[in-house]
Amino acid sequence: MIQQLLDDHSINQEGIFDLLGSLSETGADYADLYFQHSEAESWVLDEGIVKDGSYHISHGVGARSVIGDKTGFSYSDDLNLKAIQGAIDFAKGISDTNRLHQPKILQAASSRAKYPALSPLGSLTPEEKVDVLRQIDVIARKEKNVKQVSASLSGAYSEILIASTDGVYQMDCRPMVRISISVVVEKNGRVEQASSGGGGRYDYRYFVDNGFIEIYTQEAIRMALVALESEDAPAGKMPVILGSGWPGVLLHEAIGHGLEGDFNRKKTSVFSGKIGQQVANEKCTIVDNGTIANRRGSLTIDDEGTPTQETVLIKDGVLKGYMFDKLNARLMGESSTGNARRESYAHIPMPRMTNTYMLSGKDSFEDMIASVDDGIYAKNFDGGQVDITNGKFVFSANEAYLIKNGKITKPIKGATLIGAGDEVLHQISMVGNDLRLDPGIGVCGKEGQSVPVGVGQPSLKLDSLTVGGTQLNN
Repeated sequence: MIQQLLDDHSINQEGIFDLLGSLSETGADYADLYFQHSEAESWVLDEGIVKDGSYHISHGVGARSVIGDKTGFSYSDDLNLKAIQGAIDFAKGISDTNRLHQPKILQAASSRAKYPALSPLGSLTPEEKVDVLRQIDVIARKEKNVKQVSASLSGAYSEILIASTDGVYQMDCRPMVRISISVVVEKNGRVEQASSGGGGRYDYRYFVDNGFIEIYTQEAIRMALVALESEDAPAGKMPVILGSGWPGVLLHEAIGHGLEGDFNRKKTSVFSGKIGQQVANEKCTIVDNGTIANRRGSLTIDDEGTPTQETVLIKDGVLKGYMFDKLNARLMGESSTGNARRESYAHIPMPRMTNTYMLSGKDSFEDMIASVDDGIYAKNFDGGQVDITNGKFVFSANEAYLIKNGKITKPIKGATLIGAGDEVLHQISMVGNDLRLDPGIGVCGKEGQSVPVGVGQPSLKLDSLTVGGTQLNN
């Protein structure tokens, strides 16, 4: 599709090279053009009826010129040469020098694809998509306490072409699908709600052929029924066991962002200048890995055309490195790690996470629970807030349990976890052997841009963490 759009406007590789020459003629250290065509749809069910549906197509090009640490950027929703040249003229306006920086000859390259280069939108017929949503409603209403059901099925497909003055000429085709399910349950006048879902870089058949329609629906019901039996959470400092999988969002927010290159170049991260230092318990190894097949946060190439990789951030508790795009890598004397990401052609790229997780340790979950006399087990997380500059966070546990005398007991509600990312890393004393990645629901926001990400971790024991609740801890 992207090639057809370029052909329609008589734009070929030679013409793109000439456009790059114009973009860099005022002395840019680096410049690039990012062409994109995207289509997306969403189907929404509420109370047994598919009440909403949408379909959207967009395309355009972003033009970026970089001199030192300054960036000139503009974009066009039109792919005719005059519109592209207008965006280029604006982007290169950050410099008034005539120091010509000739682009390198564009070299088309291929990287091993991490997902199928096919649009998922046609993998089910419209009738089959509606049937998926109706199946969710039927399954959920078999539980007598379920009073409301809502669900959505969404898919997207993007094709991008990146051309830059360092000779990159790369194309990528990116599918994405997701199911989201929410149920409301009621028992003896008490009402609770819970959500579940998943997805990744698949087509819609992924949900149908692997039984995920049933799995996700039953998980939402299970969590809602647990909430019906929950009691007020205790408050105070206590040991906390974090569940495997989605609770890795705490690592993503409170620690991962602090390891992105821009924050460390500007020395605004608590991890700035600490390469080679012990920043966590020696049991902790954390990586960012954009190469895992079909994962929501994975990319064949990043949004500057650099192949993604597995980057070791912390190994055995020692800080090993940061995540870089080309700009911040160049300014810090490093190489890009394939972490340049942007929401669309209308946004500038910046260093962002892909799939960020802690590797498995050697401790068993059962031993972790048995080691706690009085604490909580936070199995699932909801929302949270983080100050990236100091790593301080507040996260809500939407499924948590009391631990008494080494055993999981009553479910609790209203538990919030309060702390700082760098401090939490030193509070980890046990790392489970049960690493899981999230089901494919992560969305990361930074400076107004949202991108899909993955998180994960094994079960973790934190020796002491502040828990906010409505009940004093006795």
